[in-house]
Amino acid sequence: MDVGTELTSRLGSATPGLNAGALATAALAALAVVLVPTIWLQLRIAVTLVHELGHAIIGIAFGRRFTGFVVRGDMSGHAVTVGPARGIGRIATTWAGYPMPALVGLLMVWSATTGYAAALLFACLLTLVVVLVFVRSAGTLATVAAAGVGIGALWWWRNDEVQALAVVTTGLVLLIGAWRHLGALTSAHGRHDRGSDAAVLRQLTGIPAFVWIGTFGAVLAAGTWATLQLWLDLA
Repeated sequence: MDVGTELTSRLGSATPGLNAGALATAALAALAVVLVPTIWLQLRIAVTLVHELGHAIIGIAFGRRFTGFVVRGDMSGHAVTVGPARGIGRIATTWAGYPMPALVGLLMVWSATTGYAAALLFACLLTLVVVLVFVRSAGTLATVAAAGVGIGALWWWRNDEVQALAVVTTGLVLLIGAWRHLGALTSAHGRHDRGSDAAVLRQLTGIPAFVWIGTFGAVLAAGTWATLQLWLDLA
């Protein structure tokens, strides 16, 4: 087997095959994942994983050193970056968590509707392989490994229609799940959590937590609007 040829064939872009009907099916599946309690309890950790990696990626972009992360099934988790205790880098790193699932979800929907699902899956797989060394709990290791196996299988045994549908469904789960995570932040428990991202941003800047929550919501709304536009373009 020519490895180079095999890899190239799995990275090549495909002709977009999703239509409005396929997107509707994906949307219904995503809604079921997020709204059916028994399913959500099992799969919500995916949103937490993207949330924590959002902290890490933006932290690295601002020159901070990423040292490890943990995700838990109850939607909680933490990523540790080392750098100045205050300043724009710390603020951006703290802010990035809640918007990231919606942004990644939008990227996944775009890639699936433009023929780049395979390339995005490969990029996700590489990211998970790299972050394995930063895992700091057995549960997190199991989560990252399971995600990597699933993504790797979907990418290697390539079926363009299955890939596109799986990627767009996952993207919608992240987007809708991001709203549910934000809802948890605005709940009575979330508002009184001094360790929440919004509370930490208030401590760092003096700007009230509800303003920061508003910025999270604005990004989620923009991501939702952009996703709807992609849907309408296929109609």
